[in-house]
Amino acid sequence: MTTMNQPVASAAEQEIERLMTLHPKGFDLSLERITRLLEVLGNPHLKLPPVIHVAGTNGKGSCTAFCRALLEAGGYAVHVHTSPHLVRWHERFRIGVKGGRGQLVDDALLADALRRVGDANAGQMITVFEILTAATFLIFSEQPADAVVLEVGLGGRFDATNVITDPAVSVIMPIALDHQAYLGDKVELIAAEKAGIMKRRCPVVVGAQEFDAAREVLVATAERLGCPLSIYGQDFSAHEEFGRLIYQDEDGLQDLPLPRLPGRHQFANAAAAIRAVKAAGFTVTDATMEKAMGMVEWPARLQKLVEGKLLEFAPPGSEIWLDGGHNPAGGEVIAEAMAAFVERQPRPLYLVTGMINTKDPVGYFRAFADLGEHVFTVRIRDSEAGLDPVVLANAAFDAGLVAEPAGSTIEALQEITRRQLPGSPPPRILIGGSLYFAGNVLADNGTPPV
Repeated sequence: MTTMNQPVASAAEQEIERLMTLHPKGFDLSLERITRLLEVLGNPHLKLPPVIHVAGTNGKGSCTAFCRALLEAGGYAVHVHTSPHLVRWHERFRIGVKGGRGQLVDDALLADALRRVGDANAGQMITVFEILTAATFLIFSEQPADAVVLEVGLGGRFDATNVITDPAVSVIMPIALDHQAYLGDKVELIAAEKAGIMKRRCPVVVGAQEFDAAREVLVATAERLGCPLSIYGQDFSAHEEFGRLIYQDEDGLQDLPLPRLPGRHQFANAAAAIRAVKAAGFTVTDATMEKAMGMVEWPARLQKLVEGKLLEFAPPGSEIWLDGGHNPAGGEVIAEAMAAFVERQPRPLYLVTGMINTKDPVGYFRAFADLGEHVFTVRIRDSEAGLDPVVLANAAFDAGLVAEPAGSTIEALQEITRRQLPGSPPPRILIGGSLYFAGNVLADNGTPPV
């Protein structure tokens, strides 16, 4: 396997590595430990600016990115918490800047917060994610900002972020089957877990939902709690018209440029964010929305790689797209985007895929059965949960695709180059299947998020 040199761990990364030797890395869904720890720290989660709390199976990261873009376009300073990170732990903590773009947390600031949290925990049982979440609240409470956009880690009801008692708005993005071992094997059960971030009489925005059963659970929960409720397709919506994004709510129609993030699924994500920022009480003008659509960024969500080390291994002129979508619903929206690309400019499509063993690879690959030329499967580095490439290739075969394992992303790109016939159009290459794999790719490419 060909790999790139890894940078020396920073002070914060060394502190996280130390904490990971002391505490479990997995999930243990409960709020008791995080609540105890936050109380020792002086309850920093109760000292935050207005919080936009975002949950969902798919689209929550994109909604978070749109919320950030809208607030920053309006001149607000906004702290942003996301997970997982792609390359560096620092990506989970973005510090707001008044009148400018937020920046990833300073290493010294993060290292100090982690030490303080570790000391406050005093060796008691806790998970690493809970420690990171406590550090999030500590940092965000001590740095001035106008808003916090807080992405849920897993589920909602017992996620460590769900100690927020009075969010400015709770947002539930599309729900599908994922993390069934933790959340249940029916969309209704998963919806009930996600709905756990709703708080009595606090505004709720429900994004586009594929499953009626999930929507019904979300609406019923919001109504039971007396929450002001906005539902996609009923109270607000978005669609494309003549190459523009048309957003509509009770304030009327806004004619906006298409979002910088490609794919039709991003229209509904943008709409949910617009509605959420409004519901949270922030001013959103036409000019703000227009600016936000052009400045939104979210790495590894149909990200086109236009520079970096990996491009030299692909056929000249190739289109290389990176996406962390990892479940069947994610596969469907990515495949729809790839099909739209084919309509505009036909090219053979190759998939380079790495996944973890908690996902449904056959369901993911099935979406590409009529699109993919060939699949190369790769093992995710630095993950005990990474699927064996042979097993993953067999899953692609079961979904109707031709597949074979490769030793690395670079080896897969080299093989695609070797198969390139003279005079044939350069291929379109989709690298993805997991955010962890996407992180490997960005590290190898030398283009980590900033």
